[in-house]
Amino acid sequence: GAVLNYLQETQKANLPHLKKIVPYDIGEYMVLPLSTQRNLEILSPLMEGTRFGILFSILDQTQTPMGGRLLKKWVTQPLKKLDPIRERLEAVKELAEKGQVRKKVKETFANIGDLERLIAKIATGRANPREMIGLKFILSQVPNLKSILQPCTAPRLASLREGLEPLHSLVQQIATAIVDDPPLSLVDGGVIQKGYSRELDDLREIAFSGKEWIANLQKKERDRTGISSLKVGFNNVFGYYIEVTHTHKNKVPQDYIRKQTLVNAERFITPELKEYEEKILHAEEKILSLETELFNELRRAVAEHAAAIQQNGAIIATLDCFVSLAEAAVEYEYCCPEVNDSSRIEIRDGRHPVIERLLPPGERYIPNDCIVDTEEHQVLIITGPNMSGKSSYLRQVGLIVLMAQMGSFVPAKSAKIGLVDKIYTRVGAIDSIATGESTFLVEMNEAAHIVNTATPRSLILLDEVGRGTSTFDGISIAWALTEYLHERIGARTLFATHYHELNELAELFYRIKNYKVDVREYGDKVVFLHKVTPGFADHSYGIQVAQMAGLPEEITDRAKKILKNLEGSELTLHGEGEERKAKGRIAPTEVQLT
Repeated sequence: GAVLNYLQETQKANLPHLKKIVPYDIGEYMVLPLSTQRNLEILSPLMEGTRFGILFSILDQTQTPMGGRLLKKWVTQPLKKLDPIRERLEAVKELAEKGQVRKKVKETFANIGDLERLIAKIATGRANPREMIGLKFILSQVPNLKSILQPCTAPRLASLREGLEPLHSLVQQIATAIVDDPPLSLVDGGVIQKGYSRELDDLREIAFSGKEWIANLQKKERDRTGISSLKVGFNNVFGYYIEVTHTHKNKVPQDYIRKQTLVNAERFITPELKEYEEKILHAEEKILSLETELFNELRRAVAEHAAAIQQNGAIIATLDCFVSLAEAAVEYEYCCPEVNDSSRIEIRDGRHPVIERLLPPGERYIPNDCIVDTEEHQVLIITGPNMSGKSSYLRQVGLIVLMAQMGSFVPAKSAKIGLVDKIYTRVGAIDSIATGESTFLVEMNEAAHIVNTATPRSLILLDEVGRGTSTFDGISIAWALTEYLHERIGARTLFATHYHELNELAELFYRIKNYKVDVREYGDKVVFLHKVTPGFADHSYGIQVAQMAGLPEEITDRAKKILKNLEGSELTLHGEGEERKAKGRIAPTEVQLT
């Protein structure tokens, strides 16, 4: 009530289109923290300055503004109740199978404007004539849309079809009242159709047929008086007048009223001429006033149908989303997921929906399986080299679950998704200079939020937890966090790490499993296979990745020698201290690492 009162006071408008206020029930939707939305790149990319690389851009093939807004809502608010999820999937499946229906719906939607905002502007008295014609066009498409959807049998599509209201009488009323191509603004005139208002037609005839009326009056008065030189004129002082030369002044009728005497003529007015002058001088002003009044009456009549128009808008938006998801499913070869009430996620040949679209032509995305549950495969420890695809693997699992629960097909050969209530991600290194938070503090804040709010139904995706501090501190925190997730929370977890020590957890805890990303070594080089298999990696190949990045050979060669001794537990600078001191490269006072 306070909100509505505020709007009425500040906007000075009635709000008849606001029919109902519904509580926002967070219990109906999966929880996606802002960090998850950012890390999974759902609506905005991690790399600023780019417009591509987000899930929404891949799925968005909507044709209408309200469809685009609704799809954005679906993508950020996946469902967590089985029945509505399955209803959406059935609708998408039928539209994916019925290509002709899908094509005709898209063609119908191609020219449909923003119905939701149109009715809001009309109801608050802010719509212009062209927007009213836009409403007429959209509503005129509704019968055609109902006809196109006739072959559809999916329950959700059938209910949408039945819910559409053509509003024939309203369409006819707008068509009768407003010209087909009206001006943008009412003040330009010419908005109301001829024949809609007798009074308006008369005013227009007066305003636009003045010369003809004057000519007719002049001829009539010449015939009546017999004065062939009589003429009707106009000036800004006296307005319209009848001028008669002195030669014929004896023929002037009694009903002429003398107005002005000139050297050679007399000027007169008549009651008829004065009345017409009044009409013609004020006709244009009256036309604008009357057109505005008639247009506002029409706006009020349309506003009375606000509820039905809003319902049509919501149905068109929903149908637009279904068609968009079906288009994506067909174009990108997605499969229909099976969403159930179990705690198991089983994905066969899953792919990252965004990365696979950004690959160079001819390059194929390597698909991977994922099985995670709360009974045997609760925590997956994933090791492998830098650049091998660990982060992409984590994200693709999260995105596939999200897509399935929003009612979309998913990029996989098959997918069985046990309902997830929240998706958490701890990915990437970010600091917050403004709030004085280091990379490690931000990382720990996110980890704390996860362990304090996750449930056994949650999906947790961790990437490199603990790397923002010293190695031993990081390993200790990562180890303790993994134990806690296994023993206390029981949430399905994928943990990508370079801490190979964590692989020992699989020997201590039954529900922790080790996975690795395969690579092949060829001499001094490494080839990434991007395939996730059971087992664990014993190298991170960081130096090889540094070579690929273009680090000078002198640095990478030196790094290899240091690494060799560090791995041999000598922790000396290649045992070359004395030799290099002699060459003057190391100061005699420099202490060797031991």
